[in-house]
Amino acid sequence: MVTEAVTTMDPAGLKAIGAGLAVGLTGIASALAEKDIGSAAIGAMAENESLFGKGLILTVIPETIVIFGLVVALLIR
Repeated sequence: MVTEAVTTMDPAGLKAIGAGLAVGLTGIASALAEKDIGSAAIGAMAENESLFGKGLILTVIPETIVIFGLVVALLIR
């Protein structure tokens, strides 16, 4: 006797995986970018303290990528 298993893919599960990937991958990419920018900003501020504001703004810019990933995740939901 041969029984065939019927498999169905749950769209809610696939949406959850997609949303998790959207937030997770953008978080990793943002962390890698912020690491390089942050170390360069600290090096620049060691030489010239007046560059603190520019360094702070440039360090915060990659965090917007995570916000875009979160928006995509919420749109998927």
